Amino acid sequence: MRAWLVSWVIGFNYFVGVYYVIVNLVYTLLLGTSLWVILRYIKRIRYSAIKDFTSSPEIPPVSVLIAAHNEEGVILQSVNSALSLNYPFFEVIVINDGSTDKTLERLITAYGLKKVDIVYRAVIKTNRVKGFYYNSETPSLRVIDKEKGGKADALNCGINACKSPYFCSADADSVLESDSLIRLMTPVMESGVPVVACGGVVRVLNGNKVRNGIVKEIDLPQSSLALFQIVEYLRAFLFGRVGWDTMNAILILSGTFSLFNKTAVTEAGGFDVKNVTEDMELILKLHKYHTIHKKPYRIKFISDPICWSEVPENFKMLGRQRRRWHMGLIQSILQHKSLLFNPRYGKLGMLVFPYYLFFEVLGPLIEVLGYITVFISFSLGIVSSEFFFLFLTLAIFYGVFLSTTGVFLEELTYRRYPKWSHLFSLLTYGVLENFGYRQLNCLWRSQAMLLFLLGKRKWEHVEYKGTSLMRRQTT
Repeated sequence: MRAWLVSWVIGFNYFVGVYYVIVNLVYTLLLGTSLWVILRYIKRIRYSAIKDFTSSPEIPPVSVLIAAHNEEGVILQSVNSALSLNYPFFEVIVINDGSTDKTLERLITAYGLKKVDIVYRAVIKTNRVKGFYYNSETPSLRVIDKEKGGKADALNCGINACKSPYFCSADADSVLESDSLIRLMTPVMESGVPVVACGGVVRVLNGNKVRNGIVKEIDLPQSSLALFQIVEYLRAFLFGRVGWDTMNAILILSGTFSLFNKTAVTEAGGFDVKNVTEDMELILKLHKYHTIHKKPYRIKFISDPICWSEVPENFKMLGRQRRRWHMGLIQSILQHKSLLFNPRYGKLGMLVFPYYLFFEVLGPLIEVLGYITVFISFSLGIVSSEFFFLFLTLAIFYGVFLSTTGVFLEELTYRRYPKWSHLFSLLTYGVLENFGYRQLNCLWRSQAMLLFLLGKRKWEHVEYKGTSLMRRQTT
């Protein structure tokens, strides 16, 4: 029995080693592709038609949808930010999703809104709408009050109400850069193939100085946990999603701020109210729908930093957020499991979907078990020191390389963090991230898998510290 157990442990250790070789090879390919794409984009953007589109009468109107539930502390900042967008034709629709605080009252008071009657068709079924609010002196703003149904239900309600051919989903705790909407629309206008969805980079808002919905000064937060997340976001957005975009294989666009074609989303069935990460599920649904119906399409990602969003600053809330994200990933993958190794869906079914299943869904659990078995095996002398240090190189030190490269990629391109002290801090946290923070993330995501298997698939509410912070910055 002991000999069999030792053989099994050694076999699993080698499986983990091969796993890390494959996943790091994929990351390297994504990194190389992203570097080439971003540098090319930086050169091309100098001659982009963005400025021409800003004043063009031909640019399509867009509705910015802000789903809000108990956001009284930040809702005015978010709405002011959206109303300040530099875009020719747009409207902002706030969907008050059954708030029990003063979210609706703050909006009514701040903008002098009155209850009005409008024609509303529930093309996508949602919870009951209780009323519509409007002020002719602020014609770009409408507020919908509805019974609580969750973010996906609120966004579906906004889709029903919006008049534009395109809409953007925006979080109530996010701050948009003034040219963010025009930057999202530019690749849609320039593409020769219909773009059904387009997303951009989300940056960490914590630490920045915000006034009247506009980021006035960019700075790093005091919280180490927020600094770890800045490095994590740089890596995920600047070479993860950029790399997949080159193959039209994006499976995740952040619901914090992404652009969608209204007709395409309506035909696909809208946001899924039963999925805890409705944004990813919708992207999968759009891929699937257009492939089945043989409709040409593109789902785009641009590397411009366009949206600032708050992140948790304590372990309890961060754990909730990561478990929720991973549970939503599992739900989405299982909902669309017919894609797996299905040649009908081309590279999406044969390459991208399997990658997400085997490396994104199962990866955290394999990584946690790998740490445990390899360290125990080394302590008991079951594996050689050469294998142990190979594991450390693949599992940890290559992660250091990827994290620090993400920071350097930011410095080489957009340089949103202007000070040298910012660069040194982020590089330091890019190294430290791999010694504890990354492993903790794997543990939370493994917990999500266990909870999913046990049938405990609830939405874990995340509370943010920045509500009071943003209020102070306004004064």
